[in-house]
Amino acid sequence: MKTENEHDQTTCQSTINSTEWVGRTIEIDDAGTGDLVGDAFIGFRDTESGKVIFRSVPVGLYNKDNRENDRDKKHILKVVKEGLKALHHRKGDRILLCRGNCFDLVREYLNENNIYYEPAIVEGELQDEVEGRFVQHLRKLGVSSNNLTTESGAKRYFILFNWVCRDFPNRERYVKTGFPSWGRKWRKIAQKRYNKSKNNLKQERKQIKERAQEILNNILAA
Repeated sequence: MKTENEHDQTTCQSTINSTEWVGRTIEIDDAGTGDLVGDAFIGFRDTESGKVIFRSVPVGLYNKDNRENDRDKKHILKVVKEGLKALHHRKGDRILLCRGNCFDLVREYLNENNIYYEPAIVEGELQDEVEGRFVQHLRKLGVSSNNLTTESGAKRYFILFNWVCRDFPNRERYVKTGFPSWGRKWRKIAQKRYNKSKNNLKQERKQIKERAQEILNNILAA
């Protein structure tokens, strides 16, 4: 349910400087839903107690078939219900919900069930926490770049893309392959870069082997 003034989704407040509310506020944000690699994460923060909890969205839900059937968004709706239950959401609480389209079904559910929420630009503690959780997940997958940060956007996209390119056959399984741009453009580029790198490595090894043999022959001939 939106605010009493029926704000549209473009009317958002920041969680850093949100309007006063008599009662408890629960913030909900996502991380990784638009990133090329890895699971996504949904974070919840009870501003009254400071408690933060997370729920994951497996990368497999972002393949083409699952995305076409909104299984990623259905799973997000499921985990939002779980998160609200875990935080003992009750009537009188305010939900500040990230305006991202990954929460489309969540908004429908809240409206249909007359659950009060306000669209928000989630900044500050929860944003830092959920983005940090996502980066921690990427590190576990093996993304070791020192340039990887909690800041989403084009820079992080290409850090992850380059990581996939370096070992394409083994790392594509970590890619959200249902993103249209992956099948239309980036998958072919990743394959091409991997094959080029592989051929360069073979050539380099061949040159090293030939040079080693040349040195050995010179030693034996001396």
